[in-house]
Amino acid sequence: MKKIYILDAFHEAGIALAKAHAEVVCWPDPAIADWPEHADGVMVRMRPITAEEMARAQHVEVICKQGVGTDTIDLQAAKQHGIAVSRTPGVNSEAVAELAFALSLSVTRRVSRFDRLLRAGVPIVRPQHLGIEMQGKSVGIVGMGNIGSIVAKKWRGAFDAQIWACDPYVPSDRWSDLPHTRVQHLHDMLPHVDLLTLHLPLTDESRHMISHAELALMKPDAVLINVSRGGIVDEVALAAALQRGHLFGAGLDVFEVEPPPPDHPLLAFDNLIATPHAAGGTHDTQRRSATQVAQQVIDVLNGGPVAHRVV
Repeated sequence: MKKIYILDAFHEAGIALAKAHAEVVCWPDPAIADWPEHADGVMVRMRPITAEEMARAQHVEVICKQGVGTDTIDLQAAKQHGIAVSRTPGVNSEAVAELAFALSLSVTRRVSRFDRLLRAGVPIVRPQHLGIEMQGKSVGIVGMGNIGSIVAKKWRGAFDAQIWACDPYVPSDRWSDLPHTRVQHLHDMLPHVDLLTLHLPLTDESRHMISHAELALMKPDAVLINVSRGGIVDEVALAAALQRGHLFGAGLDVFEVEPPPPDHPLLAFDNLIATPHAAGGTHDTQRRSATQVAQQVIDVLNGGPVAHRVV
């Protein structure tokens, strides 16, 4: 019987499906550490998979990553050792888009700040904590894929926002059904938007895409939202901008080191809202994505093609 190793916490529906078709070793069983020697298929969410582990892999046919980002997997090593890597694009798009929207409104309307003050019993002088309205404002979207598209439609539909978009890798007719201003260069967008929201993968090109120069180009009362990957935003630069009062606030679901330590400089700012890489964390998404990961691994182990293959 084939063996599937599940290296992270997965929704029980995916685990049950895997167990119906294979012998399963599942997190938090410490035996998962021996997956390279024993696994035929691997299900993973956030746990890094290294070149050293790939070199030890004896029988692994496929590694399936829940979600779209594969920066935690050494793809070059996988290719070198003939291990297929797949992912589950689009499954969590709605959930991620919703959290981007939620973080945006939490920042602009001071939701988390008011909650903390009320719980602490601190006197609240409301004129000292005024928010900003987003009706008709300009929203910049970097990344015009599945998630970016949903976010754009939500801002347009709910707030009649003016949409700016930047993605040099999509055709010029993308979003032809959605009124927007398209720019080829990020710097052409930044001075115009009231809120900038990031929806792109972490690559060598996108690492620290938002740094000192980019933040300086943004409006002093603009808002920055990142639900993509830590590393796209230069955290040192963002802390410096917030320290000098530049930006109304920021909402981050992702950090360069996850989870960020409690003394992380950004967590000291009360106009920054942080969540623990939880954008895909809904019952609906986790059920769908966990079963899709399991099914993709099962299909490969049964001799089928590799769906949504990366390498």
